[in-house]
Amino acid sequence: MTTPIDLPIRARRAAFNRAIADGDAQAIGAILGKDCVMITGTDSAVIAGRAAQLKVWQREFASPSRLVYERIPAAITVSPVEPIALEQGEWRGVARESGALAASGIYTAKWREVAGQWVIEAEIFVTLA
Repeated sequence: MTTPIDLPIRARRAAFNRAIADGDAQAIGAILGKDCVMITGTDSAVIAGRAAQLKVWQREFASPSRLVYERIPAAITVSPVEPIALEQGEWRGVARESGALAASGIYTAKWREVAGQWVIEAEIFVTLA
């Protein structure tokens, strides 16, 4: 269920998904917190910091067989006492060329409002298919 309070986060997530589809690392960087952390879905690799994540995305975008990942939020809970929020949903990765589903699962993301913009502080992915 979308509420007015979670609309800015949903808009940032939609922009993040567009940046992945477009191969736009700069747009992804604008949505990641400086010290963000990602834990990948299959091997639980920890990718710490915006710079490290952007390197991973740039490698992914350069791959001729790259996947296009999408995060689909199911729920966003915004804290009433701190400028933070938790997003939960499903993710999927499809082959860019064929559109075939290659992997999918669930995720959670922690967001923080910084200088009027919501940025991702942490994401954890679990691969289920």
